[in-house]
Amino acid sequence: MKKNLIYFLIVSLVIISGCNLLNKKKQTEVIQADKSITKQTSFNNLFIDSNKINSYLQTHPDYQKFQQQYADFYKQRNFECAWFDSSGITEQAYNFMNLLGNAVNVYSDSSLYNKQLSKEVDAFKKDTADTIVTATPDITQTELTLTGQFFVYAAKIYKGADINIEELGWFIPRKKLDLTVLLDSLIKNKPDIKNSEFPVSEGYKKLLDYVSVYSKLNGSSWDSLAYPAKSFSSKSSSPEIGLIKQRLHALGDLSDEDTTNVYDSALSTAAKSFQARMGQKQDGTIGKAFIKQLNVSPSQRLQQILINLERLRWLPEMNDSESIIVNIPEYKMYVYNGGKLQFDMDVVVGSAATSTVIFTGNLKYIVFSPYWNIPVSIIKKEIMPGIQRNKHYLENHHMEIYGKNGGGLPAVSQLPGDDNALGHVKFLFPNNFDIYFHDTNNRGAFNSSGRSLSHGCIRLSQPKELAQYLLRDDTVKYSSSNIDSLMHLKKEKWVTLKSTVPVMISYYTAFVGADGKLNFRNDIYGHDSAMAVKLFAVKK
Repeated sequence: MKKNLIYFLIVSLVIISGCNLLNKKKQTEVIQADKSITKQTSFNNLFIDSNKINSYLQTHPDYQKFQQQYADFYKQRNFECAWFDSSGITEQAYNFMNLLGNAVNVYSDSSLYNKQLSKEVDAFKKDTADTIVTATPDITQTELTLTGQFFVYAAKIYKGADINIEELGWFIPRKKLDLTVLLDSLIKNKPDIKNSEFPVSEGYKKLLDYVSVYSKLNGSSWDSLAYPAKSFSSKSSSPEIGLIKQRLHALGDLSDEDTTNVYDSALSTAAKSFQARMGQKQDGTIGKAFIKQLNVSPSQRLQQILINLERLRWLPEMNDSESIIVNIPEYKMYVYNGGKLQFDMDVVVGSAATSTVIFTGNLKYIVFSPYWNIPVSIIKKEIMPGIQRNKHYLENHHMEIYGKNGGGLPAVSQLPGDDNALGHVKFLFPNNFDIYFHDTNNRGAFNSSGRSLSHGCIRLSQPKELAQYLLRDDTVKYSSSNIDSLMHLKKEKWVTLKSTVPVMISYYTAFVGADGKLNFRNDIYGHDSAMAVKLFAVKK
């Protein structure tokens, strides 16, 4: 059973010290200062004047958007210092600065590091064992800058860039994160900040590991290889084969370094590995499609990884009891229960012109032997021209007019049957985009590696298996033979599920499979390109 994207997508967010960092505080809740924390009750005698916070933010515009977080965090501490105590600056401050420094390399993002703050923290590196530190202006300055820099870091790394994700076609509710709870947990987790568990999925961590891999490859020569006049396969010989071997070795698909010019068994294995990671047919044949993917530079792949890391930051926590997840560029559906993959299947998604929307819903109904109420756009573009060419068009396609649409167009539906475009069953998760899962009368579409062919809805390669799974609690009423019968009725039959099943329609072009290998898929809707403009100021 194949496990790729969904291996990590539904992994629940890992929470620092068991705390719930997702924002469970009510929007209207007012944080009160904890008066029980005083110089007498605390081991720390360093406290901040609340007025100092406001005056600090007035002169530090980069942190002003976190004004509420500042207020909430320090009120909860009754304005006790977080990064300093009676003996001076704490170990957590140094650990956090190391974390920031490491982030520059890990994320290839120098904006995360604050050079001036680093100088301020270094200035406190002195032995204060025999002195009692008091709250000086310098300490207040550095204390508040450390807090602000943490908010900047956490908001970007764990919540994502400050952009309108709906403008990018992403309608999955964005993860909510309480930065004050996150900071409080970090301060309390004194033993080892580097190994702290932050609110990101396992898939995020696995994909992040490849940033450094492709950063190193980024400095290597990556000239485009010529497309072969004839595809290379077993026993082929060409100087180009030696170059292909070098590149596959650099990418980790070919284990041993080899520059010979003969297509051998090792190259066949490496080629199939590369094809699997690219979502291509795994036949080992090296042709134009193969070389096209091999020519994508490390810098382009690195950008693709960073774009998908950003998407993973947005991902909300999911209930792992049961879920159905589709990854559009992968043309795959995954069905999970209790955090374990039950089965997966190939799907057909919307074409570039009629793209499938990225959103979440709750599957509620199964409709057996469905009618297909044909959308107005299809009636206008396909049905009406068909009627004009052939007066028997509706009859030949088992369609009927059942009313009127606006603009003088008829309302047309296709009757249940073998030639129905929805096949013999559909699955509804009510939404504003009119997207659902359904069977199809065109099974040949699943033989293609590129399956962006539909009008927006998602066609399933194994619809009966999904129906049986969803109705598994009543195997008497919904046995395999009974479901077959339901799928061949003359009138449609609606079944309401006892409990809804969460559905996520997602879009990831870079992800790590269960085998630990990095996968890439084509940006079939141009969403990566749109993201690059927002994240990297790349021109279209």
